[in-house]
Amino acid sequence: MGLAKIAVISGRFLNLMVAVVMEGGLDVKRLLLLILLASMSAFANDTPFDWSGLERSKISLEAPLLIVKGSLGFLGCGYINTDSCIDEACAIVSGVNTHDDMLKASVKAVSKDATKLGIKIGMTGAEAMELLR
Repeated sequence: MGLAKIAVISGRFLNLMVAVVMEGGLDVKRLLLLILLASMSAFANDTPFDWSGLERSKISLEAPLLIVKGSLGFLGCGYINTDSCIDEACAIVSGVNTHDDMLKASVKAVSKDATKLGIKIGMTGAEAMELLR
């Protein structure tokens, strides 16, 4: 994280702290909330996802059929059924319209081979893709 970003975040945190003190006190709950909010912005991931080595496919239907293929398997949208992923590592996310949506969505289903790679229901599509890369 650059020094300029740290300075901006520190300045925001200081302004929030001054506002709380001026309101008439600093209770523990507010202090913890401010610390949490400041740390979330300080550690927000501003780095775009690295798509290198991954193949993105889209078939335009009423809702798009989306797949992101890595060397070890693929992440698919809700059109895909993991029962059809025999001897193939696949993870499924649903309610997505773009490949970027797939990264943020939670994995809803995994094939047996995907489980062997460490992919679990509930992880993000981005986390699954790193294991499928």
